[in-house]
Amino acid sequence: MNLATDKMVPLVMALSVALLALTACDGKSTAVAASTAGPRKPVLSAKAQVGELAFFDKNLSGGKNMSCASCHDPQYAYGPPNSISVQLGSDIKQTGARAVPSLRYKESTPAFSEDAPNPDGVTSNSPGGGFMWDGRATTMAAQAALPLLNPVEMNNSSKEAVVKAVQNGAYAGLFKQAFGANVFDNTDAAFDALGTAIQALETEDLSFHPYSSKYDLYVFNKIGGVLTPAERRGEVLFHSTGVTNCSGCHYTGANFNGNSGLMTDFTYQALGAPRNDRSIPNNPDPIPANDDPKYFDMGLCGPFRTDYMPATPDTAHPYCGMFKVPVLRNVATRGAFFHNGVLHSLDQVVNFYNTRDTNPEYWYPARNDGTGAPQANPLWALQPTHVPGATVDKFNDLPQVQQGSIDEELPMGTGEGGDKTLASGTKPRAPGSTPVMTPQQIADLVCFLGTLSDGYQPSSASSTSGRCVK
Repeated sequence: MNLATDKMVPLVMALSVALLALTACDGKSTAVAASTAGPRKPVLSAKAQVGELAFFDKNLSGGKNMSCASCHDPQYAYGPPNSISVQLGSDIKQTGARAVPSLRYKESTPAFSEDAPNPDGVTSNSPGGGFMWDGRATTMAAQAALPLLNPVEMNNSSKEAVVKAVQNGAYAGLFKQAFGANVFDNTDAAFDALGTAIQALETEDLSFHPYSSKYDLYVFNKIGGVLTPAERRGEVLFHSTGVTNCSGCHYTGANFNGNSGLMTDFTYQALGAPRNDRSIPNNPDPIPANDDPKYFDMGLCGPFRTDYMPATPDTAHPYCGMFKVPVLRNVATRGAFFHNGVLHSLDQVVNFYNTRDTNPEYWYPARNDGTGAPQANPLWALQPTHVPGATVDKFNDLPQVQQGSIDEELPMGTGEGGDKTLASGTKPRAPGSTPVMTPQQIADLVCFLGTLSDGYQPSSASSTSGRCVK
């Protein structure tokens, strides 16, 4: 029997009675009083508490200088705190090969399947689900473990090194409380438990899925949820099957596990993003791996995922070039876009969708076979100039034999014929033809995407000026 505990019981009961008496005097319930204090952060389970401590623990990197939060900063929607295309690792001489995604809104992601159901309930099954850009991690726990051992990320030499760091750390006792007193006796089990702890954090902590954007207020008809005319026009465009077709992949309806408004259908698409290399004039951070002309990041086809690699380099595979469709929430807070971080603003991204086929000279390098003086490209283009008639090296981040997987749906291609891709017969837009979106439509769409940022605070006074007002 615990004497201290026994003495506390009457005291707690007395305080409870006193609180009830005070409640009776002023006629307010404790529930009402609590509601006026604002939302409270839910108490995390022991596993999630371990996950929270581990998430910010720099000792879990090889150089003791990098935590999960270094690349997944809570202040930046659990994405990178900068606009670098790909982040530096714990070994600062090493650079990654892919852009770091946000960790928000991951809890509903299903495991990868090449015959995954589409949440819209209409589109036929296709590759979908999974974690990482290529879906090779089946759960959030498995995803959390991959950067720990990656030499260009947290750069630990082994699972044992990671487990030792936890075992010698300040929260080893809490780790044993959450996963068992003997958890450190088995390295593999302890390493897996660390992933489970981070998964528990991402699931339980509301900051990983706050649903606190202007869009959320708008959808649920809450105070402050009034879209400006520009944002409203952008929303209409977002859902327009004949213009942008955004919601075809960035699905806004009821999704898996009862969620909605996730802005993804978890599928994979080959968009033909330009190669992030030195062929882009004044490129501030080309991916070092791309210096090798034989290196190609083909998403589902490798190099990090190996189960869908082509049998031989000259064999086409329909999954090559496909990367996961990301959640669009907080997309306006990002500084690097696509799997290789080659674009750095939403205006650039939307203009790429709009002119990839009609004006490939804006995005891809060209050969020296044109004639006449160079002509200026728009400021948002990757290539500052082009020479009329020059041959453009289109889709230059995929071997030519794999370019049949390129998506030709609206707004990039025509969407006519075939089954969405070049190889299936879907027609691209002709070079030199008119893009499907006008500059005003692009501006409106970008304004709508800005409403998806969490942490929105309604203002008591309406804005009368600015790009996204009228």
